[in-house]
Amino acid sequence: MLLANDWKDYEILDASNGEKLERWKDVVLLRPDPQIIWDNGNLKDKYRNIDAVYYRSNKGGGYWENLKKPPKVWKVKYRDLTFMIKQMGFKHTGLFPEQAVNWDFIMDKITKSNRNIKLLNLFGYTGAASVAALKAGASVVHVDSSRGMVDWCKENVKASNLEDKPIRYLVDDVLKFVQREIRRGNKYDAIIMDPPSYGRGANGEIWDIEKDLYRLVELCTLLLSENPIFFIINTYTTGLSKEVFTNILKMTVGKKYDGKIYSEEICLPIKNSGLVLPCGICSRYENNE
Repeated sequence: MLLANDWKDYEILDASNGEKLERWKDVVLLRPDPQIIWDNGNLKDKYRNIDAVYYRSNKGGGYWENLKKPPKVWKVKYRDLTFMIKQMGFKHTGLFPEQAVNWDFIMDKITKSNRNIKLLNLFGYTGAASVAALKAGASVVHVDSSRGMVDWCKENVKASNLEDKPIRYLVDDVLKFVQREIRRGNKYDAIIMDPPSYGRGANGEIWDIEKDLYRLVELCTLLLSENPIFFIINTYTTGLSKEVFTNILKMTVGKKYDGKIYSEEICLPIKNSGLVLPCGICSRYENNE
């Protein structure tokens, strides 16, 4: 288990009956989470400081109810990194706090490498991992099929005062981009990807993790430099064991490079119960440096 327990601006205060009560700096949100199947009381009755609640719709999606007046945009910090937070559709805020375990890993591996690192971030979302890599001194290529997410990444880079650092932003289909990079002969010392279960590319291309992930990782292996420092796959797809992703890395990256390959659940602590909330799977290859 990898536990993201070094936050100051974020914490899960409580969790019960499919809901988690979170503090994002000074803003308290109540959001649904399907992993929370235990009963610890009605959180809306227990707490009076809730700024906004997200309600799911029976027809899909959902909506926010602002009980107070939370800001439209606000900032949270993790160590020396700063991220912009917003209330989005389908309950999101633009940041997955459990990924702090990967930001720490990324920064540590890049800093200790003592060489210029080129990192590729696929399905890069709002760019938290890209910001972490830039902060540690890497050059970054950030790819996502959504222009809105890429623009949000630019905001996060600016919020962390890293605008002068080497980063390329691309709105593109990940698979097509990787195939072009192979033809160009480009190489990367580190790759991180956060593939959705299902999705659409920039031009409507269909992505299905069960059908497409192995091929993508296999292709990405061709983009790795002679001495890569890490390869990370994050997933929130239910129904797939962490050993599935370990096997994928062993069958691809592990056949070409020596190093460690392992997978762990990533989790967040729950303040008022002492429990931990599982938040997905992280699979890693890392070199022996």
